Amino acid sequence: MKGLKILLLALTVTGCQAKKVPTQVVYRFDDHRYLELTGYNCEGALWFTDTQRGIHSELTSQFYRIFTRKYVHPSEKYIAVMSFDSTGFLVSKDYGQTWQSVHFSPSPNEPNGDDYAPYEDVISFTVVNDQGFLQTKNSLYMSSKPFDDPRILAGGPGIPFISNDGANHILKPSAPGWAWGKVYMTKRGLEENIMQFRTEWQDLPDQVPEVKNYKGWDHMRCDMDAGK
Repeated sequence: MKGLKILLLALTVTGCQAKKVPTQVVYRFDDHRYLELTGYNCEGALWFTDTQRGIHSELTSQFYRIFTRKYVHPSEKYIAVMSFDSTGFLVSKDYGQTWQSVHFSPSPNEPNGDDYAPYEDVISFTVVNDQGFLQTKNSLYMSSKPFDDPRILAGGPGIPFISNDGANHILKPSAPGWAWGKVYMTKRGLEENIMQFRTEWQDLPDQVPEVKNYKGWDHMRCDMDAGK
């Protein structure tokens, strides 16, 4: 009986000493939308919350580390979150309800031949009017305008185009290419890609659009000592 009491006491003390994994707000888009990180040392699960729409969704269950460069994001329907090392994005096209991974364009964009921006070259990431813009020292990567060319949707006529060798082709609804917001690329990379014939990839800006009266944070924030 004495041994049992000692065991119960030990279990009670252990239970009291157990720490709850810390959760902290690491980014605020505005007064009702924010990102939360659950984990130690600023690494862990990442969640998005929109209190007005009643949305609380998980972007990743572990290993997320905050993006440390300038980050400005007034856009609401299209939400994009950059990975720590800038090799890809997590995006939502439905106000944060569901999330999916997207990447850089498959063609080389950087002076060294890479198709993605080295993190040390990243200057800022801006998402405005449901379109993302990643500014680096060498390039401006951007997603398409927030719609799919109706000509390549089901029942559409397709998009006729002439390739560099002078041959006639048609971009068909059965194989339309990327959906809007799913790939980030530069104008230079677009010149060699058939996506240039879709209207959502045309008349793109040469610089990041100006954002006025933004009420959110301009950087992610994280306390390395949270929960310690």
